[in-house]
Amino acid sequence: MSSNTAAVRPALTLLTRAECGLCDEMQAELRALAVRVTLPPLTIIDVDSDPQLQRRYGLKIPVLLLDSALVCSGRLDAPELLRLLERP
Repeated sequence: MSSNTAAVRPALTLLTRAECGLCDEMQAELRALAVRVTLPPLTIIDVDSDPQLQRRYGLKIPVLLLDSALVCSGRLDAPELLRLLERP
């Protein structure tokens, strides 16, 4: 079986929580970026719904992950995200 499925179909995950202004901002910035460039599918997860995620990222929210690897937290780092997406 191929182990490079993630490389073929990257996925973004945004970890958020309710009533988080920075989370709303990052989500809006991702939507705006998606108008200009093609982004992988985005899954939004409430960090408080998973104790493991809450322990790992609780105070760093929002957190953007690309295939489970940290892209940025707090504010969207669009140049970093685009750089990571361009990697083969």
